[in-house]
Amino acid sequence: MTQLDLTLPTPLVDIDWVQAHLHHPEMVLVDCRFALNDPQQGRRAYEQGHIPGAYYLDLNEDLSSPVQTHGGRHPLPDPNQLVAKLESLGIASTPATAVVAYDATKGAFASRLWWLLRYLGHDNVAVLNGGLPAWQVADYPLEQSLPQSSKSGEFIPSIQANWVVDRDYVIHHKDDPGTTLLDSRSPERFRGEQEPIDPIAGSIPGALNCFWQSNMDEQGRFKSMPDLQQNWAPIPPSETLIIHCGSGVTACVNALAQTVLGNPMPKLYIGGWSDWCSYQK
Repeated sequence: MTQLDLTLPTPLVDIDWVQAHLHHPEMVLVDCRFALNDPQQGRRAYEQGHIPGAYYLDLNEDLSSPVQTHGGRHPLPDPNQLVAKLESLGIASTPATAVVAYDATKGAFASRLWWLLRYLGHDNVAVLNGGLPAWQVADYPLEQSLPQSSKSGEFIPSIQANWVVDRDYVIHHKDDPGTTLLDSRSPERFRGEQEPIDPIAGSIPGALNCFWQSNMDEQGRFKSMPDLQQNWAPIPPSETLIIHCGSGVTACVNALAQTVLGNPMPKLYIGGWSDWCSYQK
């Protein structure tokens, strides 16, 4: 490892670590702020102020592909297009650029980028614990100027295809011994008591529920290891864990929580409830 190489300490990094390495040439910061009810809100907020040097990636435009009849509200982006975008930010495979993703919503969207990079075989990526709110509470600086990448990285993807499953896989394997299907949405949405986004309320038969926000404390940071373990205690250990949410975004927070706990990466039903209910009459 050369002097310039930078390895992230964990899947989560704190604000002090980022501040200490803010101008390191091998770290790329990515602002992932987004609002489902106002798709331009995240970009506007980014332009009004972001962590110095951070680039912006949009959930709809960069981290997803266009919506089809089936496949959910946020299908996986085209790998070639995403790789080209990552390279334009200077993210390279060798040496592996240290990428730190953040948002202002408890990691909901930053975790999507974290998962996508891991899915593409790039392991040197972490989510900023507490996100932009923690950065602002510490009174660390923000800037409005837009960064210009001075270099183009060479990103060589190594896609972890077995991490992703579709509806047919869920149908045929969700009831297998040793398999757990986990819904990451709120308990109210899981029980079908409310549905603010998708046209049909409910959940996939046989699924258990672990709300993605239950991984967080009151400040929006990940809970301590003992509290995180307690949070996941009701979910039985399984050989195969399949996670989903509404459209493959907030489920990535639960995937992140699993890796924080030292467990293998679960499989992700990317289409989630938005795909599942698209087949219902």
